[in-house]
Amino acid sequence: MMTLRQFASKPETIPTIASWYLSDLGEARGKQELFIRQSPQRLKVLREHALIESAVSSNRIEGVEVEQRRIGTIIFGRSHLHDRNEEEVRGYRNSLKWIHEQGARLAISEETILEIHRLTRGGTGDAGQYKKVNSDIIEKYPDGRERVRFRTVVAARVREATAELIRLWHKCLDDRWVHPLAAMAAFNLDFLCIHPFRDGNGRVSRLLFLLQCYHLGYDVGRYISLERLIEQNKERYYETLEQSSQQWHEGRHDPWPYINYLLFILKSAYKEFGDRAGQIKSPRGAKTALVESAINTFSGEFTLSDLERTCPGVSRDMVRLVLRDLQKAKKVECLGRGPGAPWKKRG
Repeated sequence: MMTLRQFASKPETIPTIASWYLSDLGEARGKQELFIRQSPQRLKVLREHALIESAVSSNRIEGVEVEQRRIGTIIFGRSHLHDRNEEEVRGYRNSLKWIHEQGARLAISEETILEIHRLTRGGTGDAGQYKKVNSDIIEKYPDGRERVRFRTVVAARVREATAELIRLWHKCLDDRWVHPLAAMAAFNLDFLCIHPFRDGNGRVSRLLFLLQCYHLGYDVGRYISLERLIEQNKERYYETLEQSSQQWHEGRHDPWPYINYLLFILKSAYKEFGDRAGQIKSPRGAKTALVESAINTFSGEFTLSDLERTCPGVSRDMVRLVLRDLQKAKKVECLGRGPGAPWKKRG
């Protein structure tokens, strides 16, 4: 709540780069309705793919991995799950489904936050409950050393701090201390600094980001996975979060590195939405476009496994088919033999 307190006590002059992002996002929100009206059926594949990517990527950021061949069953099936990792991915899917179905009708409240946590944690003992003991964010190094990256709000004050954060969010929207998108990113930063749960804070923060986008009329997260974009820019995520959390407890922190990061993620999602929606011709063409778009994100060499990780809803056979077609068109080339061979773009 310290960022929203800061905005309330001294109206911020928005940095130039943030102003550019906000202007671009306003324009993008106007265009989203055009895409949705023109291609309602064509967007079905994008929705399904975003659901898969979001559940897999958000958990993978936290080190939770599942087998590639099991992803479809975990997300869409009802079969018995094999382990705790699969339960967490399924739980995230359940939270996403709830948020997508309810949208802006789902209030930003303590009840909503606790329910999101309960769903994502999928039946653990403290699912839907605030942390009971103090916990800090610890960074571990390969040589075994550790350091405290950030000291979070103590357990005894978590409920009070969360309630204040929610109150300030609604007041900020009413009083317009800053642009609502900047307030949304500030809320996200404050939530992560409060760190109200023993585990799952990052995942809950990303689901709240999606939900608040719906509240503000930015629906791109229904079609493009915001979580995947965050995973692809994970180093910058941790870097800006650390920058903006310094002196947070004293209210003397600089929130704009992290705010700009989330605005960048949202802008990237809209750019990808425009590119993908414009490419879709049919359900089959949609998956081709997804693989081609994924290839375009690689700046250097990539492998079949890299593409599978980036396109978890597309089968290996489909990925291979797209690669063969692009190879015939001389748009990509294979630099070796076998499934682990590297590929690269041409021209």
